[in-house]
Amino acid sequence: MIDGLLNMMAGGLLHLSAWELVAVTLLFTHITIAAVTIFLHRHQAHRGLDLHPLPSHFFRLWLWLTTGMVTKDWVAIHRKHHAKVETKDDPHSPQVFGLRKLLLQGAELYRAEAKKQDTLDNYGHNTPDDWLERNIYTPRTGWGVRIMLIIDLMLFGAAGLAIWAIQMIWIPVTAAGVINGIGHWWGYRNYESSDASTNIVPWGILIGGEELHNNHHAFGSSAKLSSKWWEFDIGWLYIRTLETFGLARVKKVAVEPVMVQTKHMVDMDTVKAVITHRFRVMAHYAQDVLAHVHAEEVRIAQGAYRSLLKRARGLLVREESLLNEDARAKLHAVLSQSAKLQTVYQHKQRLQQIWQRSAETQENLLHALQDWCKQAEATGIKALQEFAHKLRAYSLHPA
Repeated sequence: MIDGLLNMMAGGLLHLSAWELVAVTLLFTHITIAAVTIFLHRHQAHRGLDLHPLPSHFFRLWLWLTTGMVTKDWVAIHRKHHAKVETKDDPHSPQVFGLRKLLLQGAELYRAEAKKQDTLDNYGHNTPDDWLERNIYTPRTGWGVRIMLIIDLMLFGAAGLAIWAIQMIWIPVTAAGVINGIGHWWGYRNYESSDASTNIVPWGILIGGEELHNNHHAFGSSAKLSSKWWEFDIGWLYIRTLETFGLARVKKVAVEPVMVQTKHMVDMDTVKAVITHRFRVMAHYAQDVLAHVHAEEVRIAQGAYRSLLKRARGLLVREESLLNEDARAKLHAVLSQSAKLQTVYQHKQRLQQIWQRSAETQENLLHALQDWCKQAEATGIKALQEFAHKLRAYSLHPA
């Protein structure tokens, strides 16, 4: 009997092989990631979807067992991050705290912010406040992780301790470190938002789609994080699966702008559509105008200027507020030697200023966009003329 008990303690109730233990660990951590991205992030923080009580309560329970995080705390901190992004009030900005601190101490930053009552009061509204939340999940966060430890030890024996340890560090490493840190430091950008958010990789699998962080900052309330056809968001796949079974309802997704080809005048519908789809407008401008004119200039440039021009392509597209002094100097050196590039860059800035003046009257915005299109067409730069013509076709309503 004693030998049998010791054997069970060593291998647990399931007696899994090493590879099976690895598979279980990956499964458990992936469920945690799915709970964070679907329940905490897209459902609770941004209201991009509604969840049926069944998956909603399952995710809450699982997060209590595997992270000890309080829904209100997480939601409040994340909303504040969006509201104060990369300012001194951002709870977890690598631009403020440094990438090293986010990677190594991101969880400590989260816990420090969760102690600020004004953060919870200002940003934690409309989160669960039922009996379970008030009596179990919020006041007894330590119970869940202890129960998870017991479950892991019972099921997997001594290996359960390692599985539990990985579960405990998974969110601090992937969410607090990778997403909040690397996701504002390194990667590619589809949209030039005013923050430094990046897409880490185009295949959002390991972190549930959160790898597509730049897309998220451009379209914060969208339940779908992928944007380009070649990007994959596994969290969106799970949401659509839940929706198929009546367990979720998608409320918001980032949509492509409507293009009415027979529309040749800039009206208020055009203005509203351009402002609504401003990130896509600027992405198209970068591809259709800046990249095109830059390539033309590179073909005719020579010597040291040609080398400088090649390196400056990213600077032409980059959100101006994110350029440091060295980058600004390089950009100025390039623009000062190319009247055509200077023209299209100035038009980029003036187009951005239109939605930055959104507090002005609709009539002023209409005149500003009409004037922009007329002046763009008068430049004689073909790529800019064609873009201005396409801009007139933007609409909020199908033809």
